[in-house]
Amino acid sequence: MTELSGGPALPQERRVVTAIPGPKSQELWARKQETVAAGVGAVLPVFVKRAGGGVLEDVDGNSLIDFGSGIAVTSVGNSAEAVVRRATAQLADFTHTCAMVTPYESYVEVCEQLAELTPGNHAKKSALFNSGAEAVENAVKIARAYTKRQAVVVFDHGYHGRTNLTMALTAKNMPYKHGFGPFAPEVYRVPLAYPYRWLTGPENCAQEAADQVITQITKQIGAENVAAIIIEPVLGEGGFIEPAKGFLPAIANFAKENGIVFVADEIQSGFCRTGQWFACEDEGVVPDLITTAKGIAGGLPLAAVTGRAEIMDAAHAGGLGGTYGGNPVACAAALGSIETMRELDLNARAKHIEEVMKGRLTAMQEKYDIIGEVRGRGAMIAIELVKSGSKDPNPEATGALAKACHQEGLLVLTTGTFGNVLRFLPPLVIGDDLLNEGLDILEAAFGTL
Repeated sequence: MTELSGGPALPQERRVVTAIPGPKSQELWARKQETVAAGVGAVLPVFVKRAGGGVLEDVDGNSLIDFGSGIAVTSVGNSAEAVVRRATAQLADFTHTCAMVTPYESYVEVCEQLAELTPGNHAKKSALFNSGAEAVENAVKIARAYTKRQAVVVFDHGYHGRTNLTMALTAKNMPYKHGFGPFAPEVYRVPLAYPYRWLTGPENCAQEAADQVITQITKQIGAENVAAIIIEPVLGEGGFIEPAKGFLPAIANFAKENGIVFVADEIQSGFCRTGQWFACEDEGVVPDLITTAKGIAGGLPLAAVTGRAEIMDAAHAGGLGGTYGGNPVACAAALGSIETMRELDLNARAKHIEEVMKGRLTAMQEKYDIIGEVRGRGAMIAIELVKSGSKDPNPEATGALAKACHQEGLLVLTTGTFGNVLRFLPPLVIGDDLLNEGLDILEAAFGTL
């Protein structure tokens, strides 16, 4: 009998045949402990053998419902047909030349697609990299080269990466920054319009937060010293926070009025994840630069900075790049991923997932008062868990829920500055049966608390 491959051919069913993790995964975990640095952890120590659609199959034969997508990476599903087809063809032709040495067409094609898909009808250019952190770091380089300024403004609860500069940009200490300083200078953090936790209420959040941000920048930093303002239009690691409506346009307008490069970090929220190609489109915000990674290439490492041509061209020749940046196999995969998103209309699919998930989660909120808020857009949905009768964060319940879901074959992820947010990032190709079965498992897990 031919062994089943992964990808869309994998049976779309939950199957729990051993304890999770099972004996083979436990053996592999013991091997990992011997040779892999302790700092490289795992949310759920099951070792995956195959994956596709909305499931992950482990080495013990368990098939788990995937509400993580490798942290918003496999939006088109693992081993999507177009991704495999294009990447396989490229592997057979050549694997690497270094785009900075001898370029190739697929790099140009990806940049052409980014110019078409990203917000705004102005002339755009892109540069390709390997990871989201690289993209953000290079956006800062470009903004500084363009403005001849140094200061960078970021926001409470924001996450931008694990390199030295992007750790400075990231808000949360543990596990991202603890013990790794000193960090890069000229980084300034300002308040975020976080409606659920705004002291005077969500109705006042946008205006008051924008006023505070603008005052801090003008009085404490000096707008004329700021090269870039960087924000996630929907925050990722910070807890899937949607800034209050009106906040993003106000900050973008302030940046424009003061010659500051406005950077939208769409690494987690981009490529159909929120029901639009990019989350900043929701309020018509057109960033000067936009950083992308994660969902861009169906699981292969690729990232980009895309922006106004005159800004992108500010860096001198040779000032941008990297040995593997825009690898030809990753570029081929990105073209296959974008092809899949278009053909399957994954923006529409994300909106359908939102409708299903928010409907079910809101009903759970009415039943369980530890769900303080249901929020998010598209297939980027979260619940913030609190202690009964308050808004005090409840990371204990969050961890217990995640563990209960894992034991039943549902992969979920926790997040948030306070560790009290369960986030849901299913592949956009997940079927409704699996989606609802996953939500059934989550609801049953609440009953175990």
